[in-house]
Amino acid sequence: MLQAMLSSVASVKAQQTKMNVIGNNLANVNTTAYKGSRVTFADMLSQTVRGASRPTTARGGTNPLQYGLGVSVASADINIEQGALNQTNRSTDLAIQGSGYFMTSNSDRVAYSRDGGFELDASGTLVQRSTGERVVGWTADNQGVIDTTQTVGTTSYLSVPIGQLNTVQQTSATTWAGNLQANALPTDQLLSQVRVYDSLGNSHDLTLRVYNHTVPAAGPGVPVGATASWDWQVYEGNPTTGTLIGSNLTAGNERMYFDSNGARLTNLAAGVSNTATIVAGPTNAFATFSIDMDFNNISQLNGAGQLNATSQNGFPSGALQNFSIAQDGVITGIFTNGLTRPIAQIATASFSNPQGLERNGQNQFVQTDNSGFPLVGAPRSGGRGVVSAGFLEQSNIDIGNEFTDLIITQRGFQANTKVVTTVDEMLQDLINMKR
Repeated sequence: MLQAMLSSVASVKAQQTKMNVIGNNLANVNTTAYKGSRVTFADMLSQTVRGASRPTTARGGTNPLQYGLGVSVASADINIEQGALNQTNRSTDLAIQGSGYFMTSNSDRVAYSRDGGFELDASGTLVQRSTGERVVGWTADNQGVIDTTQTVGTTSYLSVPIGQLNTVQQTSATTWAGNLQANALPTDQLLSQVRVYDSLGNSHDLTLRVYNHTVPAAGPGVPVGATASWDWQVYEGNPTTGTLIGSNLTAGNERMYFDSNGARLTNLAAGVSNTATIVAGPTNAFATFSIDMDFNNISQLNGAGQLNATSQNGFPSGALQNFSIAQDGVITGIFTNGLTRPIAQIATASFSNPQGLERNGQNQFVQTDNSGFPLVGAPRSGGRGVVSAGFLEQSNIDIGNEFTDLIITQRGFQANTKVVTTVDEMLQDLINMKR
């Protein structure tokens, strides 16, 4: 009888443990990205009163005779299923759809979390709102290039310094379009202007002059099928008072050639354009730079002549005024000069056994010996999920299941306390036999 009481006491303790886990799950039903736990039981060691015997020619075999010694808690494992996403409309609130964890640092260690409630602190660093720990990832270089092969560590902080980061983009290419009149005289010309920018963001006004409409003679440098040609010049300023910075006579350049259908012909290699070079003077601090002159969209037809610069890829100086976060974790800065450029990328980590992670409080996990090493990489790569900005992941607790487990656990607890009460009554009757 004492063994029955001891077994029931062990079960009462196990049911208490399960009740603690259920209570904790229900307490965190509204905790951001909380992952619920469940308790599983296992029977304790069984006492063998009689071992099994094998069959013989005279009689059959017998099974072992064993008495169970109660129940114990086998595990309290984590349910890593994703919770529902809740729209918050905050640009720094992030949720991972799929596997993976955000990485945060307190300068001593890296923690892992599904809680993407982030914000910018006074220094412009992206931090986790609940802990103040810094989000880690990769920072772009001055050209907006992000190298995700670099190791991410405890000091790989991400900074989005609104109003503090300034940038320029030097012009490297211009695109021209229009029509050169097919029956123009050799004395006719067309002019068009474009504004470009140097490495310091200074503006330079360029003028393209197209002139000298002739029929080219076949020979070296003249494309096969060319029936018309035009000379061209580029000036910084205007052709009268400005500085000549490039023309069809510049080494590596060529005239504009057209066939009988008005289509442009060229002997330049694919992807190669004519160029003009702005040279820095003795009092100018910007670097000398060359600009590709893309004439591929210019035709020669029997219509009005017109020539326009359709695009150039430079920008003046501008300050960071806003940003956006893409599904691959790239933080793109939006500058006051209209330039958009990647400035950083959030890193995420996946594990071969995420259930082996250890809870560290504050919605954080830390690596253990059985979780495996973190596989760090960009979101939407290597099996890692995508990042959704403006959303937060909710708890994955199912209240219906928790209440069901609550009832079952309560009944299990009551049943085992009833066994203890019954055994106590039986022991009392046994003691009363002496009277």
